[in-house]
Amino acid sequence: MILDDLDARPGSTTSLLRTVVGLYARDLGAVAVADLVALLGALGVPPAGARSAVSRVKAKGLLAPATLDDGRAAYRLAPDAVPMLERGDRRIFTYRQQGDDDPWCLVSYSLPEERRDARHQLRRHLAWIGAGTVADGLWIAPGHLVDEVEQLLVALGVRDAATVFVAGPPRVSGSFADAAARWWDLDRVAALHRAFLARHDGAATAGETTPRDAFARWVRAVDDWRPVPYADPGLPAAALPAGWPGRASVALFDALRAAHAAAAREHVRVVVGR
Repeated sequence: MILDDLDARPGSTTSLLRTVVGLYARDLGAVAVADLVALLGALGVPPAGARSAVSRVKAKGLLAPATLDDGRAAYRLAPDAVPMLERGDRRIFTYRQQGDDDPWCLVSYSLPEERRDARHQLRRHLAWIGAGTVADGLWIAPGHLVDEVEQLLVALGVRDAATVFVAGPPRVSGSFADAAARWWDLDRVAALHRAFLARHDGAATAGETTPRDAFARWVRAVDDWRPVPYADPGLPAAALPAGWPGRASVALFDALRAAHAAAAREHVRVVVGR
């Protein structure tokens, strides 16, 4: 299983290409290299940078070489990448907030010093999917992420060292909001939401645009949004501080999708001749 690229920086050429691939490659099948370069060109990426990004994404296992009927060099989505993109779809396009009485997922693990690299990767990936740290070797996430946690443990080869519990709401000393502030870095998550709002506010109501412009706006919006629903696990309202910006940024992303996604897809079809 291919894991998400934790190191991709939103706005970088590689990240933009991953976003384009995630949005469109499953429907298009094989896409000519020249067409990928043209699509990135609408995002302001020069041809040389686009071709370098294609090579990097191929090296990470996301794309596989192909040849079109007309003989042009092309790439198609690697089959092993499909589960990763499907998980991404659920996070990116179906933001889910935990209810006050919904179940929680607890992950307890113990890895000896000789497996410290695996321990480091597990911590890193649990944090990436939005789990919080209750104590050393004990993490918590909303119950609807339990399948994702299981897949992660298997992919990292540490399933034998972990126990997963599905439990009711935690009982804590003091308020759950105080506990959540200790377990998650909510300041960082709030900053991600505010950055998205600051960058894209008004883009959903900017008036008529060409399909090429809609494509550029939509891809950049998805690329900026993509890390946010991973960092934000969707904690219940009672666990969030006052003035939480998450609701506004989720609403803005939905508005951007309604305003630009269809025209963006039309631009892609024109570029690749479908």
